[in-house]
Amino acid sequence: MEGLRKPYLIHFNSFGDSQEGYLTVAQPQKNGMPFEIKRVFWSYYTPQMITRGRHAHYKLELVLVAVTGKIIVTNENTKGETTIHILDDPSVGLYIPPMFWHVMQFSHNAVLMCLASTPYDENDYVMDYQQFIELK
Repeated sequence: MEGLRKPYLIHFNSFGDSQEGYLTVAQPQKNGMPFEIKRVFWSYYTPQMITRGRHAHYKLELVLVAVTGKIIVTNENTKGETTIHILDDPSVGLYIPPMFWHVMQFSHNAVLMCLASTPYDENDYVMDYQQFIELK
């Protein structure tokens, strides 16, 4: 169901220097941003060793960015193929296409920003892992 797309890293353009700081921009159709952003949300104060995510989406596409700290993201498609990405650079995002089960583990100080392709729709979530595996 996930087609030919797979999770991949996007390197956003960053401007600035260590003297004055940096600015990073995520813009549709530039820097590899694969969709128009319809929603932005972020997660923070997640205790270390707690995992988040543990779901997939039927249609939603995401780009995850560790604004600060480190986040380990494990993605799995319906065939059981997995990828692991470590996000620890605020100028790098991880694209996650539809129909990938994703689990995220946060470092103590991590802040995760999510750029989403659609507004929130609770019917787009696959929350049961066994149901996800059966969606071949």
